Amino acid sequence: MEKIKRFFNDKNDVSHDAAIDFSQSGDYLEAVKAFARTTYQSLYVINYQTKTFEYVSENPLFLCGKTSEEVKDLGYAFYFQNVKTEDVEMLIKINEAGFEFYDTIPVHERKQYSISYDFNLINSRKNLILVNHKLTPMFLTEEGQVWKALCVVSLSNSSSAGNVVLSKDGVDEVWKYDLEADRWEKSEKIKLSSREYEILSLYASGLTINEIAEKLFITADTVKFHRKKLFEKIEVNNIAEALAYAKTNKLL
Repeated sequence: MEKIKRFFNDKNDVSHDAAIDFSQSGDYLEAVKAFARTTYQSLYVINYQTKTFEYVSENPLFLCGKTSEEVKDLGYAFYFQNVKTEDVEMLIKINEAGFEFYDTIPVHERKQYSISYDFNLINSRKNLILVNHKLTPMFLTEEGQVWKALCVVSLSNSSSAGNVVLSKDGVDEVWKYDLEADRWEKSEKIKLSSREYEILSLYASGLTINEIAEKLFITADTVKFHRKKLFEKIEVNNIAEALAYAKTNKLL
């Protein structure tokens, strides 16, 4: 239990007698379950008051050979069983840095933020799988602490763990966390040109290079040229990585 406490921060200590408007949650889990049925991603909900997982979807990616109920019962103990030791330490550091940052945000803006990072899961075959993990607040206490948060897990398009990014809806700025220097650095979101957006969207629709060229009234070589520039801009090697990056970073 002591090691699990390391995942929780004094800045977001939701006590059992915390002032919470319980009516805000309603029957929200039905909406989460409906979302889980429509996506390949794994979903789970953290309750920071009880320090437990309130819901875990049945998508196998996050489960590591366990059932969703087993992962739900394990809660944060799951990480110590199914995440590399060094990555567990990284996650604890990210949690601390994230809540320190969160504490500086005006309460009325806090639900607009989400944090994304990559870490290695150890699956049932003892293989490492690099996943991307996004967390966003769902419900707050009346003092602005995170009561419940939605987490979304998918395969990462990166090559290593880390890549910590905080973003706010509707804002072009993002904050990247430097794990070595232990500080947040502000930068601009990558923006696609209109042509890059068109080509990537058509790739996402399953079209081939020739079909995209025909639809946009350009040559196949021109499609390849824009695709190459896109790969360089977002630092990926192929269209599968580009599409994964676009989904992760809300470019489409």
